Amino acid sequence: MAEGEWARYWQPERLPGIDLLRARYVRHTFPRHSHEGYVFATITGGIEEVGLPGGVVNAGPGTVVMINPEVPHSARAGTPEGWVYSTLYPSAQVVAEIAEETTTIRGTAGFAETDVVDHQAARLIREVHRAAEEGNALAADSVLRIMVARMLRHYGSTLPPREPRTSGARNAARARALLEERMDDPPTLQVLAAELGTSPFALLRAFRNSYGMPPHAWLTDARVRRARRLLDLGTAPAQTAVAVGFADQPHLNRHFTRIVGVPPGAYQRGRGVGRAR
Repeated sequence: MAEGEWARYWQPERLPGIDLLRARYVRHTFPRHSHEGYVFATITGGIEEVGLPGGVVNAGPGTVVMINPEVPHSARAGTPEGWVYSTLYPSAQVVAEIAEETTTIRGTAGFAETDVVDHQAARLIREVHRAAEEGNALAADSVLRIMVARMLRHYGSTLPPREPRTSGARNAARARALLEERMDDPPTLQVLAAELGTSPFALLRAFRNSYGMPPHAWLTDARVRRARRLLDLGTAPAQTAVAVGFADQPHLNRHFTRIVGVPPGAYQRGRGVGRAR
């Protein structure tokens, strides 16, 4: 990390289904990627510039950024001194359980707004971190649920169903499935398009329209996701790199750190890999 940067990415031992990141980044940039679960982040210093499908958000202190599952986004410093923030990553299952118990939202819950100035919610996010760091799982779990319920009541709604699939969207989905199957040895764009009976540029446009990024960027994100699952199982980073198709461990380290925010080894330690659960 650059001088002045620090980060801790971890999962509290007694709070499955929720990851936490607290960090200061200056030069670090997150490439376009997405998450399987939700993101709730509050900035405590500086400015975070978040690139989302609807445009760029410049989030400062007191702002809460909310990102729905599978929404592609990027992030970088919006000011020379960087940004400091606390982030919660609850799983889709955790949010669905809270929505069912505390709201009238039916279907998949989500947020139409991506950033709101909500000082109380920002304080609750910081309190989750504080309680988790103190080992107070009861308080961390309680405050997390209060915070998510608040966000759902004030800003949540049912996510609209996916639009009917066009032939381009169907090709994009088939391409995604093929890339997942051949992650360790993916085809070129030209070969992939030929297998699907379309042209490279048509597939490139369709894939970007469906997933918010071109196939090569999506594949890097997918490799990092799979790497996280292997690291959670205790697989060594060097073995993980080969298993997901990176040339070697340095390539895994570079892409993993860019997308997750910490290196694979720090991620494993923060997730408690190797400790009794």
